[in-house]
Amino acid sequence: MPAFAADEIESKIGEQMGTSDWIHVTQDKINTFAECTGDHQFIHVNPDMAKMTPFGTTIAHGFLTLSLIPEMSYGDAAASIKGARMGLNYGLNKLRFLAPVKNGKKVRGHFKLTGYDEKAPGQHLLTQEVTVEIEGEDKPALVAETLTMLFT
Repeated sequence: MPAFAADEIESKIGEQMGTSDWIHVTQDKINTFAECTGDHQFIHVNPDMAKMTPFGTTIAHGFLTLSLIPEMSYGDAAASIKGARMGLNYGLNKLRFLAPVKNGKKVRGHFKLTGYDEKAPGQHLLTQEVTVEIEGEDKPALVAETLTMLFT
């Protein structure tokens, strides 16, 4: 993560922070997510029936794609505060699913810092816009405004 001192991070609002590595969305990953959530809709887990849909194959659950954002945020993709001891998912302000992720595709996240608020001494709330790109597709899978509380 690009880490900034608390007194300099406000000057980074509006800037792109980074791009994650690609994550391969396999049928095994989709099936495991279906087991965890109980969402066994055929479009996700039945390749034969999914062939008859406009997608021609199974697609990842939208919430599966969303759940990959924490993995995407590791490394140098998302903003952080220097000296942060830990971070917590604080929620979302906005979320839009724009295109399905087909089985076998790769996705990656593009992070843009859109807000910062020191909630209390040592508690820093970062707001970031995350656009999840689908390899080889024009439209992103989703755009989300994420909230992360960092503790220093």
